[in-house]
Amino acid sequence: MWGRRDWLRSTLAIGTTTFGSRAWSQSESTRGITVTQVVDMSAAQQDISRDFLTGSRAAWVDLNARGGIQGKPVQHLVLETDGTSAQLQSAWKTAHQQVSCVALSGCVGNAAAQTLARYQLASETATPLPLVAPWLHQAVEEKSTDTVFDVFADLRAQITHALKSLASMGVPELGVAYAAGQDTALAQAAVRQAAQEQSVKVQRVHSAAQLTQPIVLFVGGTPELHAFVGQLKLPAGRQCYVIALADVNLQVLAQMGNLPKRVSIIATQAVPLVSASLPVVRAYREALAKLYDEPPSPQGLAGFIAARYTAEVLQQMTAPLTRANVLAALQQRKALNVGGWAPPYQDKKRSAAFVTQSMLSSDGRIVG
Repeated sequence: MWGRRDWLRSTLAIGTTTFGSRAWSQSESTRGITVTQVVDMSAAQQDISRDFLTGSRAAWVDLNARGGIQGKPVQHLVLETDGTSAQLQSAWKTAHQQVSCVALSGCVGNAAAQTLARYQLASETATPLPLVAPWLHQAVEEKSTDTVFDVFADLRAQITHALKSLASMGVPELGVAYAAGQDTALAQAAVRQAAQEQSVKVQRVHSAAQLTQPIVLFVGGTPELHAFVGQLKLPAGRQCYVIALADVNLQVLAQMGNLPKRVSIIATQAVPLVSASLPVVRAYREALAKLYDEPPSPQGLAGFIAARYTAEVLQQMTAPLTRANVLAALQQRKALNVGGWAPPYQDKKRSAAFVTQSMLSSDGRIVG
């Protein structure tokens, strides 16, 4: 399934721990500061996590090649998990035990980031690690806002963007399908509110074989979407459009194959288009081409931005780079411009959302 990936586990200035194989000790770290990334590599999540992690790796390697943070190298400690509570809690504790670790950065995927945010909330640690730029699609509890710094568009913003685009084209109605295991109540609330705002009627679709609408919004991941689309029964000559959200990797979906003809898939993404001319996007494409044999992807760009955002906060600090000082700097939520991309805040929360869309056409091309 992962034919295009030659997964590199030992690259410049990078440490990786896979729970169950070996433990990472402080003596392995390089001098300087450590930034830890907790990654969910479970079967349902790995298509998103692998690209996101590759983007983050590229950013940190590129940063260290340019002198690191304030002249200090950054140890990028990767803690791979299977997404279970036990391994996520173990990873969370491991990160906190690293004296040089100043932040959790770019933790992925959504369920893992949500779990880590809950650990932060329940922690009695005197100086908690800030959770920076996680791949988090749900709002965190109010009390978590002083330790969790999410910068990507959440589920509601993604759905609103998708339905707004459809409303602008005069689409009056669409079906909505939810993958098993999703927080259906949360997604339904977001869909219901967005539909009311955009005056679009939605109808729940329980089976792909029963789909009657030419457009359907799918809430779920890549494997679930592949299975759903594979069950579509389209009348002769009919075209179908499936609107997916940011947890769908179009490149992996195309590689999985066996997609029916006359089906186009449009995926929202919480980052600029990978073909955009923004400096941060160009930097991502250049670093990826130099370091890895990987095509660019929205999830990879998100991982790159997560690392660059974290690095920008650290780079601008005038106080010593300690855990407490980094947390205090993040809590100020200063306006930052990361190569043309700027996460907006208002009252300690995201005040707006950056969402774009790409399409996997019925002939297998990715547009956007």
